[in-house]
Parts: sequence; structure tokens; C-alpha cells
Amino acid sequence: MLPTKLLLVVPCYNEEEILAKTHHTLRDYCARLVAENQISPESKICFVNDGSRDRTWKIIEAICEKDPTSIGVKLSRNFGHQSAILAGLMEHISEFDCFITIDADLQDDIEAIGKMIVQHQEGAMVVYGVRDDRSSDSWFKRTTAESFYKLMHWMGVPVVFNHADFRLMDRRILEEFQSFKEVNLFLRGIIPLIGFRSEKVFYKRLEREAGETKYPLSKMLLFAWNGITSFSTFPMRLVLYFGAFNFFIALLIAGYIGFSYLFGSTVPGWTSIVLPMTFFSGANMIALGLIGEYVGKIYEEVKGRPRYIIEKIVKDQIHT
Repeated sequence: MLPTKLLLVVPCYNEEEILAKTHHTLRDYCARLVAENQISPESKICFVNDGSRDRTWKIIEAICEKDPTSIGVKLSRNFGHQSAILAGLMEHISEFDCFITIDADLQDDIEAIGKMIVQHQEGAMVVYGVRDDRSSDSWFKRTTAESFYKLMHWMGVPVVFNHADFRLMDRRILEEFQSFKEVNLFLRGIIPLIGFRSEKVFYKRLEREAGETKYPLSKMLLFAWNGITSFSTFPMRLVLYFGAFNFFIALLIAGYIGFSYLFGSTVPGWTSIVLPMTFFSGANMIALGLIGEYVGKIYEEVKGRPRYIIEKIVKDQIHT
């Protein structure tokens, strides 16, 4: 069997503090895999600059000038983590056999890459990197992250528990992905929808060596909401349930008023008027807001704007 021609895709956003180390670590590891005949010498590492505001792109350019195994892709602005991954993948879909996406912070154990390659050579089309040990995370980070996956499962979103965006994909997966045209990207949910044989590789999540997390609680909540509204209509169903509950409460209130009237115990006051009005008005506003969120998603999809725009690609530099 011929060694796999691999592309490592590394999305980067304000990673100047760790990018040089990330490059050295991934380059040395890939060289080891080449020496072990697991991957082809033509395998490369693609760094995608997602509109960074620091020196990230300058560092990527310097890396590409010195290292012929590195590719630099610069997006015209910040499109987001998912779009940056997609840009690195789709711009090189015809050049490589398989693709692995990994974050630049080195918290994903690179030793899992070799295990993914083995699974791919044994027939797996997708290999998910799954974190089975998050002891390096704080209690808050670990709890919120695991709650995120549980919430997604509860809402019916097809995600792999404790899997982020560290995964291997065969070229066939990306070719099938081209038929998915949605603008609101949530790759953790889309890739499982494609199907084909998949496997998991388990690893321990490592500590961040430099820089700051790009997913604080606010972004994690926004990311979860985007995933839920892109893949599940369950929140709309909740509105139906909430409306039925409100109707039931209204019947109870009507019954109570009728009972009080029959027995002459009605007490004049604003509570019986204001409280139901406030409750039902709030419920209606929640329902309208939720419907508006889905209408907004439809609006974005109908416009069909590009998911990313590439400003510059640096590769195949001449070295003297």
C-alpha cells in the first residue's frame, strides 16, 4: 500500500505566541511519519489565517518561505473558525488523499494523528479525535464543554461526544460535502450526516502552552446556539409545547374565575389581569424571537453569500 498523501489544516486566529512552536512540532512529527512510511513525503501543513489582528500572517509567510512542506492561506477578513477550516480543506481537495484538521494551540495530542492514519489505511473514511481525559481543563471549562455536548444531543444534533474539530477525513468525504451548500457552518454536525465508515481515536487533552482560548463561555454559547438552530427544529417544537402549557394555565385561570364568581368570592384587583397579561406577552415575545431566529437563518441561506474569501495563498516557494 502506498503511503497516504496527507494535508494537515491548521486554522489560526491571533496565534503569534505559539505558532512557531506549533509549526516545529507538526513538521517534526510529520517527518517522523514520513520516515515510518505512514505518509507520503509530499504531505503538507496548511496554516489558514482567519483575519488575525496580530503578527500571525507574517509568521505564516516566514514559515512558508523556509519550509517547503508548509502552505499559507490568508482570508480577506475574520470569517470564523469553521470557515477557516473549510477554506483549507476545499482549496486543496484534489491534491491530497486525506485531510486532518487540528487547532493551533497544541491541546490536541498530535500522537493521535498516527493512529488516525492507521484507521484510515484500514478503511475508515472519517476518524474522530475524541477527548477521553479532560483533567487538564478547569472544572468550569470541563463542565461547560460536556454540558455543550449533552445539550446538542438532547436537541437532536448529531455530534460525537467530546469531539471538537480534530478529525481525519478522506477525500471522498469532502467531495460529498461539496453538495452541502449551507452558509451557517457547523462541521461537527455536518460530517456525521455524510455517513460512510467512521472510527474514533481517544486521547488526553493537553494544557494550552501559550495564548488564550478562542472559545470563552460567550462564544461557546453562541456556537451551541448556531449548531442547534442549524440542525434541529426542536426549539420550535418547544414553542408549541410552551403554547400548550400557556393554554392549560389560561384554562385553569378561567376555571378559577368562574368558580370564584359562582361562590361570590371575587376580589377586585389588578393581579388577575396584569399577571396573565405579563405572562402571555412574555411567552409571545419568546415565541416570536425564536421564529425570527429561524427566519434569519433562512434569510442568510437564501442570500448565498460566500462562506470565505481567500486573499492570498503562499506555497511552493523557491528556496535558494
